[in-house]
Amino acid sequence: MAQSKTDPRILRTRKLIMDSFIELSAKKEFKDITVKDITTEAMINRATFYYHFEDIYDLLEKVLSEVLLINLDCEAFEKNELNEESIISMFIAITNFQKSLSNRCHRGYEETIARIIRDQLEILFYKLLLKQNTTKEDEALKITAVILSWGLYGASLEWRRNNKNISPEEFIKSAIPFIMSGVDFGAEK
Repeated sequence: MAQSKTDPRILRTRKLIMDSFIELSAKKEFKDITVKDITTEAMINRATFYYHFEDIYDLLEKVLSEVLLINLDCEAFEKNELNEESIISMFIAITNFQKSLSNRCHRGYEETIARIIRDQLEILFYKLLLKQNTTKEDEALKITAVILSWGLYGASLEWRRNNKNISPEEFIKSAIPFIMSGVDFGAEK
């Protein structure tokens, strides 16, 4: 039997919970937000919350992943190839994502946020590398995707720490020739 699409009511409820959480996170620290706060804001019961999310940390992770995916516009990137423009766009997207989070704090959850960013970048880089390389070295492409994701994430941290007086685009552009020569080095012609 073919699997049916997810019921639109389930999708709406899930979005309602996530939106309520985002709304609350603008008003208070993550550590102070409770499931009761979320259920009250969303006008749902606890059972409904737990039907959609394991706990508040699962909700945090799903919300951050979704917001990052929207910032990265993965579908648009996947249609392109790994080039100067795509790397600059990814860098701007993750710095914008981090800036938006700094307004909402999430202190103590930096490692969760970092992991989500690196994981999403790794998936995106891997898909782009696969598209451009017909090599059988799948493991090498996975490792390359890991290196690129951690590198871009690390560069975004460096920009946030020391270089806010220049735009993220200016900051990353200086490294692009070196990144691309490394990326092009392994590409089959």
